[in-house]
Amino acid sequence: MTLDLRQVLDVVGQKLEFAGAIDLSWIKRHGTTLFPDALAVEGEASNRAGVVTLRYQISGVMPFLCDRCLMQSERPIREQFEHPVVRELADQALDDVYLVLPEGLLELDEIAGSDLQLSLPQTFLCKEDCKGLCPQCGADLNKTTCGCRPDQGDPRMQVLNDLLRG
Repeated sequence: MTLDLRQVLDVVGQKLEFAGAIDLSWIKRHGTTLFPDALAVEGEASNRAGVVTLRYQISGVMPFLCDRCLMQSERPIREQFEHPVVRELADQALDDVYLVLPEGLLELDEIAGSDLQLSLPQTFLCKEDCKGLCPQCGADLNKTTCGCRPDQGDPRMQVLNDLLRG
């Protein structure tokens, strides 16, 4: 989705409201597409006293495999973001703070994709207390208890374990 912010950047008091869908199917994690379906986006860009602020919200559903038990699950997405927007910077050290748009056109898909990736957790769990899979037999410990003994570790490390316990 391309936003034309030229008039908002040039005219104090100007506002641009927008809504639509963005395709973020290019975002992958471990080779799997995180957002196979389009996500809804809505927001506004407003110029108050010569300062342009872009505010927007992304919402939708993200299907995923749980990192512990590999169960198919989904997570609702509803994230809000805000960025100051300028045509040019006097100090290039601030280029990670401002969105710089010399032509006044913004590709929202790129910005939204970056923002959303940074807001996601490192691991995706089907539930907070997911027990995962048994490392020996592969049973889903959320659904059953297996008869496997706890892993004793590498037998070559037994001498070190004895020293630490003794």
